[in-house]
Amino acid sequence: MTHRHVVVVGAGPAGLAAAEAALGAGARVTLIDSADRPGGQYHRMLPEAYDAARPEVLQHGWQAFDRRRRRVLAHSRCAWWSETSVWALERPDPGHPGPPRVHVLRGPADGGGRRRTTLDPDALVLAVGAHDRVLPFPGWELPGVFTAGAAQALAKGERVVVGDRVVVAGTGPFLLPVAASLLEAGSQVLEVLEANTPRTVARGWSRRPWELAAQVGKGGELAEYTALLLRHRVPYRLGRTVIEARGDGRVEEAVTARLRADWSVVPGSEHTVAVDAVCVTHGFSPQLELPVAAGCALRTTPGGEFVAVDDDQATSCPGLYAAGEVACIAGAPAARAEGALAGWTAAGGHRGTAALRALRRSRDQGRAFAERLARAHPIGAAWPAWLRPETVVCRCEEADYASIRRAAADRASTATRVAKLETRAGLGPCQARVCGPTVAELNARLSDEPAGRPVEGLPAPVPHRRPIAQPIRLGELAAAPEPPFADPAPQTP
Repeated sequence: MTHRHVVVVGAGPAGLAAAEAALGAGARVTLIDSADRPGGQYHRMLPEAYDAARPEVLQHGWQAFDRRRRRVLAHSRCAWWSETSVWALERPDPGHPGPPRVHVLRGPADGGGRRRTTLDPDALVLAVGAHDRVLPFPGWELPGVFTAGAAQALAKGERVVVGDRVVVAGTGPFLLPVAASLLEAGSQVLEVLEANTPRTVARGWSRRPWELAAQVGKGGELAEYTALLLRHRVPYRLGRTVIEARGDGRVEEAVTARLRADWSVVPGSEHTVAVDAVCVTHGFSPQLELPVAAGCALRTTPGGEFVAVDDDQATSCPGLYAAGEVACIAGAPAARAEGALAGWTAAGGHRGTAALRALRRSRDQGRAFAERLARAHPIGAAWPAWLRPETVVCRCEEADYASIRRAAADRASTATRVAKLETRAGLGPCQARVCGPTVAELNARLSDEPAGRPVEGLPAPVPHRRPIAQPIRLGELAAAPEPPFADPAPQTP
């Protein structure tokens, strides 16, 4: 028994597996999540007050998740901090290497009387997940245009349908479970549109096909989703996407078009569909605010930027581990394997344990699967051709494409920080979480300057650098933090 105190941030598949493994290695665990119940987006549950269908009917792997959830939350060495947000990580002094201090707010995000406290763990595991990346197009700011993740969260977590006539569009396998969730909640899904062409998708999935033998479970999920779409007569179209949303006060029509491999529009292929909701996703952006605040090194892959980790899921910051979508977007099984590795090593578990070999094998298979996803469902380089001068790029500040282009044309305004001040793109409530990668890409293309061009004496202007990771009221910030409470007491071995 180690009696180390491990703090796990995020209670999705990766975080819950990390907590269970750390408990198994003898550590005390504080499990933190902003939701009121564990599970993350993958195992999002209906509120207990709802007397609805059993979740195991609607979710893959529900029974195994439910058993793990009950074991972890009932464990005497585990403290479950629900409705708790980590708003900052404070790096230790250079002479005292170790994990950062964790600043948290306990209480509902929209409630009063939230309590601020800090934790100084022996090890920290970050399993904070990712959110949808959505490329802008004319009309995407209209009410009724949702990210696919938001639409799925409403359908799975509240049984709220975002619309009666819905088009699901974008790229990637995530389109299928989103459409399934909407159908099960009662929406009519008119069509599912994959932007990449059949050739691009087939080339990505067919490379080294023997590796797919390790993903039998995903094949079963694909078969279930396909059967559901067929049963509801929902067409799945490749090489087509939504390029415009129209409506008076809210979305009423979606304009779809056929795309070439680079995502340029095939002239004359436009088609207008009457809708009351559009759900779009163009991949995922890992939530890197906390790892960047802690000083973790990042790595660049074809699928985007992620936290760099070693074979034990340790980051470049001493005592800090990362698991799940912040390290690699490879699906729930790989996230659980990463979480278990991170939790076990964070707790000081023996690294020669035979079970770790199977976990590393599952993790590595997941990483190979992630590379396949990136090849089969890339973002085409010609997507900016969808934009018009008046197209909103930053929805918070209503900064349009014309202002981005004006800033890029002036060499004095091409630096990321100057462009942000001149256009106000990224200065709104989301703090560039939605538009940041898009604005950086557009600015780099239009100005022929590398994205994130460094300025002497200042840190690199990466979109993920947010010292305050979650909103905090001035009164909460001014109040002295309370001492940690409900911390699990060490048990006698």
